[in-house]
Amino acid sequence: MTEPSGASPPTAQLKPVILSIDDDPGVSRAVVRDLRRRYASDYRIMRAQSGPDALEALREVALRGQQVAILIADFRMPGMDGLAFLEHAMDIHPHSRRILLTAYADTSAAIDAINVVDLDYYLLKPWDPPEEKLYPVIDAQLESWLATEHRPVPEAKIVGHRWSARSAQVRDFLARNQLPYRWYMADEPEGTRLLEAAGAHADNLPVVITAAGEALIDPTDTELADHAGLSTAPARDFYDLIVIGGGPAGLGSAVYGASEGLRTVLVERTATGGQAGQSSRIENYLGFPDGVSGAQLADRARRQAARFGAEIITARDVTGLEARGAARVVRFADGSELAAHTVIIATGVSYRKHPAPGIDELIGRGVHYGAALSEAPRCASEDVYIVGGANSAGQAAVYLSRHARSVTIVVRAEGLEKSMSHYLIEQIRAISTITVRTGTEVIGAEGSDRLERIRLRAGGVEETIEAGWLFLFIGAEPRTEWLDGTIARDERGFILAGPDLASNGDRPSGWTLERSPHYLEASVPGVFAAGDVRSESAKRVASAVGEGAMAVMLVHRYLAKP
Repeated sequence: MTEPSGASPPTAQLKPVILSIDDDPGVSRAVVRDLRRRYASDYRIMRAQSGPDALEALREVALRGQQVAILIADFRMPGMDGLAFLEHAMDIHPHSRRILLTAYADTSAAIDAINVVDLDYYLLKPWDPPEEKLYPVIDAQLESWLATEHRPVPEAKIVGHRWSARSAQVRDFLARNQLPYRWYMADEPEGTRLLEAAGAHADNLPVVITAAGEALIDPTDTELADHAGLSTAPARDFYDLIVIGGGPAGLGSAVYGASEGLRTVLVERTATGGQAGQSSRIENYLGFPDGVSGAQLADRARRQAARFGAEIITARDVTGLEARGAARVVRFADGSELAAHTVIIATGVSYRKHPAPGIDELIGRGVHYGAALSEAPRCASEDVYIVGGANSAGQAAVYLSRHARSVTIVVRAEGLEKSMSHYLIEQIRAISTITVRTGTEVIGAEGSDRLERIRLRAGGVEETIEAGWLFLFIGAEPRTEWLDGTIARDERGFILAGPDLASNGDRPSGWTLERSPHYLEASVPGVFAAGDVRSESAKRVASAVGEGAMAVMLVHRYLAKP
């Protein structure tokens, strides 16, 4: 009797396919034998012994209307290696999970392939026993594949100016919320046709035509979210826990809060993931030895929180917080309110504004704060400059180097060692198209419709350089002005919590309870801070998630005995 798989596929006339490609007949038979033992009842197991044969099989599968769940390709194959095959296969079955089968000596190449073909996993030979080394991997990939919608994805259409700040913001909002779209420039024939069909003109840009055919003229983020099916309004008036901010700390709080039975709602201004969600590859997060993109990590955490029952509302800007008796009340920019027994503030940080002349005028027109990954393909064959020396800047440099002709990292310090992880520094050194300019700062940006030049200063010497793209990763500001008069903060605006609130071990000024504040508790009882927004936090993804979970434990302690 065939052992059932870890997940069951959707009901379909034809079974989804798991395809294995290996030029070694012995290995090929062994892979298929082990796969059939566990998955043959729910999936059609196919094999091929060359890349071209496998591509032909995939085309036939597509013609029959079958879905392909997993592709397992050997790395070393003559004629067409596993990476080349997977790149071609992505065009035929883009939703398939991709696994590279490799020997131990080729693991470095497999790790590089993660960025080349968005590899989902690499599997080492031999995989005996399959119960420990093969089936858990396949089960996890099937679970991810089944959680993804495989029908053709309806796309929104954006019509805008190429160098429009708001057009860039709309693209970034949709991309960060993982909403598919297609971009059209207003001065091209197809863009002009879409504008005419929408009854709009070039003065109304950007125009978004939703998958349902509705035309939104220069929409707000809230309008985009509403028409894209994102939730923008809470389902009830009162909760056990409100989590403000959807970065790693906020998502951690939502997962643990909802999983432990708290009525939990997470409020996010733009998109879940925060700054980490814009990272192209996080490689030092526990449990992901091959790295994980920020978007993938955020998506998994969001789905996990939703599965446990947490509500997630998007495009809502929190502007105030106050204590009303036992309730903690959050105010939104539109004047509405939401109340709960407790609140966790996990709003993270924002990049500090660059003071150089010309920067503000060119935001969205070649100058971007953060990674702006939706802009990366437009950097193809161009020279890119990145300002900053922390991990986020290094991750962006590695990612953008795949598209750009050259990437230059500009830092004021004499090196990267004090602010960037060692593994990233080593990656940057190994990429020939990345240059690091130390002891240098940007002192100006110039251009008419878009960024055309930047001015640099190093050692008192100034120079002007042609540049079309500038990505800024400078410092971190908590943007907690909305807490003025309510929550105690340090001189930089980070929230003081727990022991940092008190001096000489005494309770903080204005504290109304006999007990001292819990470790992550702010100056208002029942309000907690987690992640980068907290004073003296570690500013790492793992620590933010940990603080989110710890804050929920303290919420339970507060609810049991305020």
